[in-house]
Amino acid sequence: MTAVPAGFQTGFPVRPDLVVEAADAEEVRAAVARAAREGHRIALHATGHGLPGPVDGGVLISTRRLDEVRVDPERRTAWIGAGVTWGQVIEAAAPHGLAPLNGSSPGVGAVSYTLGGGLGVLAREFGYAADRVRALDLVTADGSARRVTADGEPELFWGLRGGGHRLGAVTGLEVGLVPVARLYGGVLAFDGDGAAGVVRHWLEWTRTVPDTVTSSVAAMVYPPIPQVPEELRGRYVLSVRVAFTGAAKEGERLVAPLRAAGPALRDSLREMPYTDSHTIHNDPPFPHAYYGDGLMLSGLDAGRAARVLELTGRAAPVMTVVQLNHLGGALAAAPDPDSAVPYREAAYLLRLLTPLDGTDVASARALHAEVADALGPLVVGRSLNFSFGGGDRTDRLHGPRTAKRLAGLVSRYDPASLFGGPYGVSPGGR
Repeated sequence: MTAVPAGFQTGFPVRPDLVVEAADAEEVRAAVARAAREGHRIALHATGHGLPGPVDGGVLISTRRLDEVRVDPERRTAWIGAGVTWGQVIEAAAPHGLAPLNGSSPGVGAVSYTLGGGLGVLAREFGYAADRVRALDLVTADGSARRVTADGEPELFWGLRGGGHRLGAVTGLEVGLVPVARLYGGVLAFDGDGAAGVVRHWLEWTRTVPDTVTSSVAAMVYPPIPQVPEELRGRYVLSVRVAFTGAAKEGERLVAPLRAAGPALRDSLREMPYTDSHTIHNDPPFPHAYYGDGLMLSGLDAGRAARVLELTGRAAPVMTVVQLNHLGGALAAAPDPDSAVPYREAAYLLRLLTPLDGTDVASARALHAEVADALGPLVVGRSLNFSFGGGDRTDRLHGPRTAKRLAGLVSRYDPASLFGGPYGVSPGGR
């Protein structure tokens, strides 16, 4: 048996009966066909960021060697293998003045992130990554290899873009790129003692900015370790992250109200090449254990935001990183053809991430539930891309109509639920 590939998420055991480290799409197809003949569940693994829970038994197909990226600058597209990370796509597209709709971390698997929707650094201007998909190579549960496009397989094309891995093993996909070579962005970090005021300021600001501005705020108690900048070590900090594709002078004008929110511990706002876009969020590059959830919100008022910070801040029973993403803009527009990406009406996404080093899942889940209760009817659903460790929780990942349509596709293409049933709770390949 091949060793289980090391993954980014270390909080849950991965103990399959068989590991197949596929070298190409044909080996993925052969592994799926064998699993189908023998009645084994199938899990997919590229980088391991999106592991939704333990894996016990079945066949684990590692796609990390499917790492080819091909950029077509004339068509502004990229073909991405199932093992490719966003960093690889960014580097391949940059010489042509192009960029993908990547997430904040360059080490995340591009294909799985896109299948879950794909909320990118420039999301409010260009929409979800899933909506830019042109074609996919898919192996369905019967071992058949398919090229899925809007014209050739319209129902599968709809369901794969936003439905995750429940319909089969995607070995590669073609996405559209955008003509972005540089941006204005960075971080404004504030002392957490004034976090509620800064978030109130940011919420008001988000109601005034154009769709070319994508932003988020994050609050956490930084550990006192050398990897953290000295001015932030051991402090409760609220960080405002900004990305803007316009001119730096206009960016300075737009962020002026944020700078007026109070004295900054750190101000890294600047013009940068798109290849430096990962520095806006500075996600940790090292493997670790975590439990997380993403709550899609119809809106957010300053009072409820302050309550979230109170529950998760310095006095919280377990350490939790809170992030609020401003949605709307192009994210709210339905693409043509439509996709299974849900909750386009949401105004904000609240992400909760609890490290599991010294904390158990039950404690993390209890705190997250308390936060959700405090938000009440503002929660319209949950984000498939940001549900980490709660693989047994499939509620509200899609609205009722979308969930019913996806379940129909699962019944047709994977009646034995080899890929994890209606919500594909096997590893998501990131």
